[in-house]
Amino acid sequence: VNALAYPNRGIFMLTVHHLGKSQSERIVWLCEELAIPYELKVYERDPVTRLAPPEYKALHPLGTAPIIADGDIVLAESTAIVEYLLAKFGNGRLTAAPADANFADYLYWFHFANGSLQPALMRCMVLARAEVAADKPVVQFADARRKQALSLIDTRLGTNDYLAGDALTVADIIAVFSLTTMRLFYPFDLSPYPNILAYLQRIGARDAYRRAMKKGDPDMAPMLA
Repeated sequence: VNALAYPNRGIFMLTVHHLGKSQSERIVWLCEELAIPYELKVYERDPVTRLAPPEYKALHPLGTAPIIADGDIVLAESTAIVEYLLAKFGNGRLTAAPADANFADYLYWFHFANGSLQPALMRCMVLARAEVAADKPVVQFADARRKQALSLIDTRLGTNDYLAGDALTVADIIAVFSLTTMRLFYPFDLSPYPNILAYLQRIGARDAYRRAMKKGDPDMAPMLA
């Protein structure tokens, strides 16, 4: 348990409810990057269904990861949580300001993972689990959209070290799950995308990322290759 006194607020306590091998790894990583004091509660997936256990689902009406609690506030949705934490504790870090030259790029890539990439991967995952034949138009469409999204990222990373530019931002923190841990649920090959693979090596070298993954999923090696 970690606690820190903030002026005019008293004792701050943030709880990150982390469902193992899930998108909530993003929030653990963000807290580590920003050195936000937090309590981490880890929940294991049901061994049969691979879904969240009842005690996790009870935290929020949707029962999906991530979830945080800040006092009486219970908040879900990755990007909502990220914006909440940045607004309260970011002090301008891991983001871009309207006056910055890369502000539009930052906004685009911050929303790209959950707006385009993750839905494309989820479509492919659902079709694969439903055992829809590969020659069906719906499968071919889904696969084309997946490849299009990955190619766009790879092209971007051919000219920039990180998605929004030369420095890590929360656009990267949101995107990395889809390129790594998501492959546990829907395996796909990154070998056609060398710039993504090089990018994941840069991510994996960050101390905050390594701490987050070790704390949240100590039994899983990050899928950086």
